[in-house]
Amino acid sequence: MSDTTGSRWRAQLDLPRLLPLALGTLMVLLGAFCAWQFWLIADEGHAAARVQQARDEVVQKLAQVVAGQRDTVQKAATSLDPSLLQGDHAALAAALRAKLPQARQVDVYNGNLDEVVHANFREFGYAKAAQLMAAQTADGLPPVQSVTQGVGDRRLSVVLPLGKPLQAWLWVELPFTPVQQVFDAASPAGGRLDLRQGDANADMRIYSHGGAGAEAEPVATLVPGSTFSVAAATPVAFIVLPRSWPLAALLALAGLGGGFYLLWWRQRRMPAHAQEIDIEEFRQAQEAARKAALPEPVIPKLAAAAAAAPAAKPAPGPAANVEVDQTIFRAYDIRGVVGKSLDADVARLLGQSIGTLMREQGLTEIVVGRDGRLSGPELAGALADGLREAGVDVIDLGAVPTPVVYFATYHYNTGCGVAVTGSHNPPDYNGFKIVVGGQTLSEGAIQDLYRRIAGNALESGGGGHLRQLDVLPDYLERIVADVQAERRLKVVVDCGNGIPGAVAPQVLAGIGCEVVPLYCDVDGTFPNHHPDPSDPHNLEDLILAVKQTGADLGLAFDGDGDRLGVVTREGEIIFPDRLLMLFARDVLSRQPGATIIYDVKCTGHLKGQVLEAGGSPLMWRTGHSLIKGKMRETGAELAGEMSGHFFFKERWFGFDDGIYAGARLMEILAGDLEERTPEEIFATLPKGVSTPELKIEMAEGEHYRFMEKFKAEADFDDATIITIDGVRADWPDGWGLVRASNTTPVLVLRFDADTPEALKRIQLAFRKRLIAVDYRLKMPF
Repeated sequence: MSDTTGSRWRAQLDLPRLLPLALGTLMVLLGAFCAWQFWLIADEGHAAARVQQARDEVVQKLAQVVAGQRDTVQKAATSLDPSLLQGDHAALAAALRAKLPQARQVDVYNGNLDEVVHANFREFGYAKAAQLMAAQTADGLPPVQSVTQGVGDRRLSVVLPLGKPLQAWLWVELPFTPVQQVFDAASPAGGRLDLRQGDANADMRIYSHGGAGAEAEPVATLVPGSTFSVAAATPVAFIVLPRSWPLAALLALAGLGGGFYLLWWRQRRMPAHAQEIDIEEFRQAQEAARKAALPEPVIPKLAAAAAAAPAAKPAPGPAANVEVDQTIFRAYDIRGVVGKSLDADVARLLGQSIGTLMREQGLTEIVVGRDGRLSGPELAGALADGLREAGVDVIDLGAVPTPVVYFATYHYNTGCGVAVTGSHNPPDYNGFKIVVGGQTLSEGAIQDLYRRIAGNALESGGGGHLRQLDVLPDYLERIVADVQAERRLKVVVDCGNGIPGAVAPQVLAGIGCEVVPLYCDVDGTFPNHHPDPSDPHNLEDLILAVKQTGADLGLAFDGDGDRLGVVTREGEIIFPDRLLMLFARDVLSRQPGATIIYDVKCTGHLKGQVLEAGGSPLMWRTGHSLIKGKMRETGAELAGEMSGHFFFKERWFGFDDGIYAGARLMEILAGDLEERTPEEIFATLPKGVSTPELKIEMAEGEHYRFMEKFKAEADFDDATIITIDGVRADWPDGWGLVRASNTTPVLVLRFDADTPEALKRIQLAFRKRLIAVDYRLKMPF
């Protein structure tokens, strides 16, 4: 017998000796792990209690600070000569400043707040106006809160009534440092404390202190005398066992006890001299048994090992049933909270569903890209796996803006694409915008994807291919080759740490602009501000940067780059419906008679501007996929939404692209023959008095039910009612709108009028009818 054969036999015979050792060691390790889990589970309640105690302590200390700051202001006010209340407000404010040297701002307003009601809120400050007007109906002293002035300058704001009866209102801005110092000095006890402003159930975080923690408690603890609240987040414990300490203890004892017993048993029952068998003797005995027609001898240890071996488990079949939340399948796209309603399993099934739809239409290749969110790589990878499982070839574009995904569907002639993006939603959201056969899926087509998943009507076993391609250089070259700024304008570009930061500065520099980047490094946590240019608060840093750098203009993009926001050097926000007027003039100069589409949230002046420029105006429903569908139906050359989506068919492909729209805007402004400033050009666009998009938050699905009741009961007398999307009431001097958002559970409202008086009248009419449907609504106006 050769040495090789003997060594192989010895390796087989060593298995029974090693099996108890390996199994015992594994059980000891599992027992130790379960013991650690037992300790984490037993301590979990105490950890939560420690963080909650820290929360209560900091709430008490903050209440003392807030009361002390307000008392300081109140003492200064009561120490004044009463005759000053009868005089000039400027003199009264100056006297108070002398008594409050630490104050950053001191103002006095009439008792009826007329100058506040009629102020330009963008200049006066939305938060300041809201606090002053809320003080009129406050029970007792108005609560202390905070406002921001510029970047990072947060202040404590105090409102007090002056005189009995009421003669004036005092507004004082104090340093926020005392509040921040108390909050920073608090011990989060291993968890996290969030300082919020607003309702106790609102997640308007001002500061966070401590580790990442788990998700904070939904209802925070209010700080008496203020609008601040503190929420506690329990430390994240890596607990994988069911949260039962008796079970964890039992598993720990079983693992440790069983493991040590096996190790002891092996040491006792299997001495060293029994570890080898003379193979030659065994073979001779085996041959003798065959000759004597007796059963062949069996090596005892091998027989014992075979008898003790557990039965082999069948190979796992297809993935277990995955619970898919139908509510993430929305009107324009698919969107949910990662880890709750959206994960890799859902993304994989969605890929199979999209791939099945493509196969039915004879389509075999798709492009996939993702924005800069932290969950993007995992979801995009799982989506690609599902598409390939359905037999579709995938082109992975990597991290790119959503418009670049749309561009790639044309550039690579796939006609199909998916952008994995949460758009302008918070960091824990993500979703999918889908194009199949050249059409952006919406409404019924998106619900059809869900029905395929729910009914398990999915292609499988297809084995599609995957390849990576970099389309960004082609996207950049395509724009720069067609769009050029004839004079060099300086522009600040705020990407809000979204994925446009990887592309937009290069595009604008490529067409001839001097670019000042702001928050252009891609960071899926969005550390500076929310990437949503439709919210004026998110444009504050951009406005400041434009003023400080002396730039001609400021451009802002949302989280995935399909929306555009614009501010001027003077700090004016140019709303998208006015930008659409400018784009329409430009497009119609080359395409006379073309259809221009706009959504129901746009100003009433837009229709007249399109007609004046020789175009055909068409109002349509809000939603990027719905607008693109209407453009295909009508052959429109241009479309726009109040949210900042712009769709250029003329010289482009007809999809919404905030980056391309920004380039076209700079081309128009730089190409002005009279070399007017952007402000002078924007001044030619009519504007009335308007509000930004106002929102009323509701529970999921409640906003749709509310709109059904409102549409049935709303009566606006002599107004023209338009119900293609919500309820829009048009009067000769203005209009108002309320509609249910299809992306988040909110009611969206907007008002526009020729004069402040008309705006106030229209808002009052809507307020009465909104409250008539639900008196509990918290009005944002």
